[in-house]
Amino acid sequence: MRTIQIKISESDFQKFNLGSGEIKFTELVERINSEYARRALMECNELAEQIGLSKMTMEEIDAEVKAVRDAKTHS
Repeated sequence: MRTIQIKISESDFQKFNLGSGEIKFTELVERINSEYARRALMECNELAEQIGLSKMTMEEIDAEVKAVRDAKTHS
């Protein structure tokens, strides 16, 4: 196994919860991916609120999904 050193800001060190400062590469990648996924979800939520999608009922969402699926199968 090889070892590398990476310099990271204190805020990123805390954000990614790096604890002792020594972790496996695969764990670092997973933590970074999780942070990107969290940010993407937050952006989607904000966008949904801005354009009113967050107020849709499950029935309205189901109807939208069905309409898109029907359009794809009938084109």
